[in-house]
Amino acid sequence: MTASKEALRVVQIAAQAASDKVAENLVALDVTNPMPLTDIFLIASGRNERQVMAISDGIEERLLESGIKLLRREGKSSGRWILLDFGYVICHVMHEEERMYYSLERIWSDCPVVPLELVSADRSLS
Repeated sequence: MTASKEALRVVQIAAQAASDKVAENLVALDVTNPMPLTDIFLIASGRNERQVMAISDGIEERLLESGIKLLRREGKSSGRWILLDFGYVICHVMHEEERMYYSLERIWSDCPVVPLELVSADRSLS
């Protein structure tokens, strides 16, 4: 079984929103086979708690604008690991230290990587 078309659409929107907030090391994993509750995990890193919260807020806002409602949110108060559950897609926005420690990519290494098509914003100052 592979991720649904809707999950693939949702993860692209979420990943672009995270990228726009300067998230680092974006990885999407198709977890449909081992995880019947969702299709895709999106994992993103921030360098500090404030950035982790900004990335999380950006994802949540962009998906809401696209008509996709957040079902559950965990970890917002600490800003170290925020989990956003959108049903088809679960976003893990992690401080880079937590990401290295918990190593979700290693835990889910048998799952296929979902290619992300991100449009990079011009961040140069003119």
